Amino acid sequence: MRLEHPANGGPGSDAEPPPPDSRRSFIRAGSVTVMTAAALGAAGAAATPAAPRSPVEEARRAGRPAPLTPACDGHETPAAVEGPLFKPHSPERTDLRTPGTRGVRLELTGTVYDTACRAIPGALIEFWQCDQNGDYDTTGFSLRGHQFSTGRGAFTLRTIVPRDYAGRWGTRAPHIHTRIQAPGGPALITQLYFPDNTLAYGRDFAVLNASDQLINRACTIALTGPAGGAYRGAFDFVVKTAAARGQQR
Repeated sequence: MRLEHPANGGPGSDAEPPPPDSRRSFIRAGSVTVMTAAALGAAGAAATPAAPRSPVEEARRAGRPAPLTPACDGHETPAAVEGPLFKPHSPERTDLRTPGTRGVRLELTGTVYDTACRAIPGALIEFWQCDQNGDYDTTGFSLRGHQFSTGRGAFTLRTIVPRDYAGRWGTRAPHIHTRIQAPGGPALITQLYFPDNTLAYGRDFAVLNASDQLINRACTIALTGPAGGAYRGAFDFVVKTAAARGQQR
């Protein structure tokens, strides 16, 4: 049985986002004495700066891990409630979409770090979320899955931007539930949110975020786009690798 919530808005485009424009450069004249006014005008036009890139896009193009969100300062990513709709034994996969899934596409990347800001290989990362209508799949595993961070602590998730919902389970802004656990460490349960200027399903994310009493702005995904109706996002987790002494048995 699926949980029904009011739906409005439509699916996002399936077009792949185009790569950002490369930075322009200009050729300096070899001799100042032979420069003409026309050459100076051309150089001035060529020197017009391209659109700025976000730190996330700069890191991706340079082959570096995306910047920490928030910056690693030795503190664990803020925890949040698990909620009533977690299901164990989800499939291992990096793409949560199933054939019936529609919506604004999202590719989320990041790295799992310990509290000393060292990447954690083999960390378990579980995701679950509602769909473009604000419904959770309670009979199957659509938009549910788990994966393990790579040897460099990285992960990639392909999914959609979830819809907000109101009803039996409360009134919530769009969010993605996440459970992260370093090998042998305690589990961190948190929720990821979207910036106020996110465009999806005709919804006002600024209003939705402001009305959600459970939101934690420190867990906001860094987004680039939309391009072709799709977003790219980044969020890095910081987790403990061992339970506190008072919690050990």
